Amino acid sequence: MLTKENIKELKAKGNDDIAFLIRENLKSNKYILNILENLGRLPNDFDGSWLPELLENKSQQVRYWVVKNLGKISSDQNLDTLINVLNCEEDTTVRREAVSSIGRMRNPKAQNILIQILNDKDPKVIIQAIRGLLIFKGNERIDNCLKELINHENEMIRTVIYKEYFANTKDKTNQQPHSKSYDFLKNVIVNGDVREILRSIPEESFHLTFTSPPYYNARDYSIYPSYQAYLDFLNEVFLEVFKKTKEGRFLIVNTSPIIIPRISRSHSSKRYPIPFDLHPYLVNMGWEFIDDIIWLKPEASVKNRNAGFLQHRKPIGYKPNAITEYLMVYRKQTDKLIDWNIKQYNWKTIKESKVEDGYETSNVWRIDPKFDKTHSAVFPVELCKRVVEYYSFKGDLVFDPFGGSGTLGRTAKSLNRYFFLTEIEKKYFEYMKSFLTKDTIFNELSSKFLTYPEFKKTIIT
Repeated sequence: MLTKENIKELKAKGNDDIAFLIRENLKSNKYILNILENLGRLPNDFDGSWLPELLENKSQQVRYWVVKNLGKISSDQNLDTLINVLNCEEDTTVRREAVSSIGRMRNPKAQNILIQILNDKDPKVIIQAIRGLLIFKGNERIDNCLKELINHENEMIRTVIYKEYFANTKDKTNQQPHSKSYDFLKNVIVNGDVREILRSIPEESFHLTFTSPPYYNARDYSIYPSYQAYLDFLNEVFLEVFKKTKEGRFLIVNTSPIIIPRISRSHSSKRYPIPFDLHPYLVNMGWEFIDDIIWLKPEASVKNRNAGFLQHRKPIGYKPNAITEYLMVYRKQTDKLIDWNIKQYNWKTIKESKVEDGYETSNVWRIDPKFDKTHSAVFPVELCKRVVEYYSFKGDLVFDPFGGSGTLGRTAKSLNRYFFLTEIEKKYFEYMKSFLTKDTIFNELSSKFLTYPEFKKTIIT
């Protein structure tokens, strides 16, 4: 098998030897791929006339690499070959690479071809054509053709066009720098309606929100007149959270389907799929779905739903024990990539915030639940620790709109983040307040426990 250096030497001499070796080894796709994958940059005088011969090869990989190398040769003749590939090839990966190769040629003659490709049925092919045309951005005809795609049925195409032509740059003159947060929000717990509290603070205040909303009519503190009223309430809350979240930063919602018990044996219980019903609300308000993480609990820690089925074993009566909850991960929509968010921090902060070895590599987190005499639904510290470490930097402001027992606040501060919590229930507010004397983390960091009227007096914008 030829090495990369061997192929480089052959290429420097001209490509007669390469063409000869290819033709001598047509039955060995492994040999052919080794050459095609290692051709690298091709000189202007490179004769690639032998490449199209391989487009009849049955291997998709061989055809893909042929097309990729044809794109490195600026030849009008190759345009016709690539158009033929686009029209005749069945494999979508090879078709996309054909369009990419046409674009990489940066040949003005390819403009008409790329414009025609905008009508293709494959959205990924169209996106490759858009990439090729954006090289000529500023050309009135091309700009007009691309702008028309703002109404395309595919969401990825609309997103690309919006970013390139229609996104408005916000005036952030009076806003905090991305890595900073307002001092009056740091290490503060407010007793009041989260919706009112959020409406009173500046936009783009939080770096991360992690919360577990109250479950629909499952606790005394979470009674709503209807399931729709419950979803409408969460919609109000998370819309305000969206406004107060910094550009491109994260919201993580921990929830799970909930069962409302039947009122008698002649009626059925009702199971509400909260995470799935909440999801479209979040996406519609501007949160971009990123990941779903499964919180896996020991089976012994959950309510047994399997007892009846264990006795009768009759089909359609099966009810599994619910040992999972969802952590749904969302990012505030932005035209900027994650790298932009990271670059807003200095190197010292980035280095000190680096996640240590031993982090969870899968989306299944095996963590024991926490039980508390005062609060019936408490975050385990380990759950908070992972979320805070994986989705924020040291010095960031972490928010929980349903503060509960304050676990997120204590965990955030132990990891050198600031916290801001809201809690409408007076008894849980007082419960958190008790940590002023019992919890050294709260005590040393001078946490503030305020009513909403008291909090309003501290706001500085």
